[in-house]
Amino acid sequence: MTKPTTTTASKRQPCNVAIFVSGSGTNCENIIRYFQDSLLVHVALVLSNKSDAYALVRAERLNVPTVVVSKAEFGKADEVLKILDEHHIDFIVLAGFLLMIPDYLIQSYHRRMINLHPALLPKFGGKGMYGHHVHEAVKAAGETETGFTVHWVSSVCDGGEIIAQFRTPLLPSDSVDDIAEKEHQLEMKHFPQVIEQVVREFLEENRISGS
Repeated sequence: MTKPTTTTASKRQPCNVAIFVSGSGTNCENIIRYFQDSLLVHVALVLSNKSDAYALVRAERLNVPTVVVSKAEFGKADEVLKILDEHHIDFIVLAGFLLMIPDYLIQSYHRRMINLHPALLPKFGGKGMYGHHVHEAVKAAGETETGFTVHWVSSVCDGGEIIAQFRTPLLPSDSVDDIAEKEHQLEMKHFPQVIEQVVREFLEENRISGS
């Protein structure tokens, strides 16, 4: 009997993903748990610019390697790229990461780095628009809906090409905290699925191109 030939698909390794995060890491943990048994995505690293970010604790509890890179260190291309290379990182997901992404990283991970923004871009984006600042702006503007945006990372803050958006209605009586909670629930439900789809497309394009 002839031994079956192993297909390219069966040889394919999962995509090694790094999550960049600055805060408590609820999204980070949600993403890790979503992909724990995945053959498509392997969360290989959680990187934070803050040593006290609770996301690091969450990752360590789930046996994901972590690293802290200060703001000053983040500007050193050789050091950061070496860390990513050591963990064989194919793709980067920004999930509440508050540092501006330097050009060297944008170039090295072109179309391989996505960001979640807690508003419906192009509204409420740009410098200073993060966390509760966004939800406060949504409330002040009297918006009737909110949501989140996933986009490619570019040199323009929150200006990269939009990949997906998810929306939820707001009531006039909703407080800033209510708005934040409604938006966060959307993230928890949909963000891992967007990552999964984007990575699948990335792997398929990579397979076709042979790169």
